[in-house]
Amino acid sequence: MKELPKLELHLHLEGAAPPAFIRGLAAEKSVNLSGIFDARGAYAYRDFVDFLRVYEAACTVLQTPQDFYRLTRAVLEASSAEGVIYTEAFLSPDFCGGRDLDAWRDYLAAMTEAAADAEAADGIVMRGIVTCIRHFGPEAARETARCAAETAGAFITGFGIAGDEMKGAPKDFAYAFDMAREAELQLTAHAGEWGGARSVRDAVRDLGVTRIGHGVQAIEDPALLEELAEAGITLEVCPGSNVALGVYPNWRAHPIERLRKAGVPVTVSTDDPPFFHTTMSGEYENLAQSFGWELPDFAAITYAALDAAFCDTATREALRTRLAPTFGEFT
Repeated sequence: MKELPKLELHLHLEGAAPPAFIRGLAAEKSVNLSGIFDARGAYAYRDFVDFLRVYEAACTVLQTPQDFYRLTRAVLEASSAEGVIYTEAFLSPDFCGGRDLDAWRDYLAAMTEAAADAEAADGIVMRGIVTCIRHFGPEAARETARCAAETAGAFITGFGIAGDEMKGAPKDFAYAFDMAREAELQLTAHAGEWGGARSVRDAVRDLGVTRIGHGVQAIEDPALLEELAEAGITLEVCPGSNVALGVYPNWRAHPIERLRKAGVPVTVSTDDPPFFHTTMSGEYENLAQSFGWELPDFAAITYAALDAAFCDTATREALRTRLAPTFGEFT
């Protein structure tokens, strides 16, 4: 599966940090992070809330723009090795200078440089989605949205929200999303991973997003499925993440195939791959084994991702040209 060209729309940059990379930074900075790893050196957490704790602890060693340059290169190298030719990464000013705009610019410059170097070396294209953290609250989200609006452009093309889906309601963050919209950023929001189908409907209605991160619990509401299909709202589905966190007990129980059959645009991503012991090739292999997916199915999700990507027309057409030898002129 590594040979198939892939587009990934739902990847948290910090969450994609290999454990060895974080341990190495911790050693350099004399920070004790032993409590977040298991005996094999992998990230260790009990449930979703504990996952957030471990995630944020790992981020404490990412302290300088140079750290984020190194992180971005490491993540893009790993993605490219899995056949990913285009990726959109969630970037959080909360972890890059504490939402201070000047500091964010410095961190962003490092990540932009790393992305350009990775594209030159490996051919992988990256775009950034500035992402506020839901459990940090609406005021922090406004500061994050300001960082996004002030740096919108060729590299920063989107705005979103992640974090604990059970904290607050989408409408609490409407102001931040309005700021991002005025800056002509494209919008996505995590919903329907833990908050049920209603959280998906609320995110679409109250935040005006064109994509939903996860969104899998929309399967519980047939009327909502019709609405998503009619509006062309794309779901950034991360099956391996959902199974690892216990949203669904196993791959066969995952609703991705039913979502596709309902006409909802579906893409596939890894979310936080080292936390969930997955890769893009691993996702594809599990989809093939669990649902019998073959090349036309992977073509469908790849072109759905291309259509939903937060990139300009020139980038989209260049990617389409790269996909055609494998998938043909899929429409």
